[in-house]
Amino acid sequence: MELDAHRSELTAHCYRMTGSFQDAEDLVQDTLLRAWNARDRYDPTRASVRTWLYRIATNACLTALEGRARRPLPSGLGAPGDDPGAPLTPAPEVPWLQPFPDGRYDIEARAGLRLAWVAAVQLLPARQRAVLILRDVLAFTAAEVAEQLDTTVAAVHSALRRARSTVAAGSPDALRESDAPAQRAAVDRYLAAFEAADVPALVELLAADAVLEMPPLALWFRGPQAYGAFMARLYRLRGTDWLARPARANGQPAFAAYVLDGGRHRLHSVQVLDLAGALITRNTVFTDPATLRTFALPETI
Repeated sequence: MELDAHRSELTAHCYRMTGSFQDAEDLVQDTLLRAWNARDRYDPTRASVRTWLYRIATNACLTALEGRARRPLPSGLGAPGDDPGAPLTPAPEVPWLQPFPDGRYDIEARAGLRLAWVAAVQLLPARQRAVLILRDVLAFTAAEVAEQLDTTVAAVHSALRRARSTVAAGSPDALRESDAPAQRAAVDRYLAAFEAADVPALVELLAADAVLEMPPLALWFRGPQAYGAFMARLYRLRGTDWLARPARANGQPAFAAYVLDGGRHRLHSVQVLDLAGALITRNTVFTDPATLRTFALPETI
């Protein structure tokens, strides 16, 4: 019985459920171990190996989520900041949503990995979350989902309606995937402006309601003026000698930012970009060292 072939998609599934890449890897390891130990009890007349594994993984996630707080982004916790010079105080007590490093796994279908969508899904009760992901992302039938969750088809339909309504209100377009040439060109221009510390050029690439958020800081900003003011502050504090290296996270364009420090450029952050057309609508900047290590990036250049 080949189990490891499903590791990539199961990791994405557990990430959607928990909002934590590190937890997802642990849960998948536990899922595969449980499946191996129960292989003699697997009944191929009832479900495929893939469906059986998803049942084990989903229930492992539901158990892990019991009593846990949701994983938000800063923009999901309060109003945007109005002072780009505010203290940069981390909030380590918040279990922040983590990014998914695309390069670590071979995942052909990346629907449902976008940060905004995963953040919206975290608003749901765990079982609603499972129903939404199993139905709308993984396309299991209502009967299959009912079997996986030990419930009824009617209960699945009811949970799905409520989950779709909640997520649509919080992030209506977040499942939409797009990588048009115009967007790739906009990302290239953004990286060039970032390396040049050219704040006016950065601001020109922003949508009118662009968001800049930086977990583990609870502080976040909305709009080109506040975004640009904070970037100007960053360059004053950390200097203007930066390198940007393209990356991918959550099925989205991203980049690794390196700042000159002690004669070498050191890894500062991974920044995940959302775009609408050729404009940046959101930049989520991750600086936590444990999160950065999941990308397997060089520490210095």
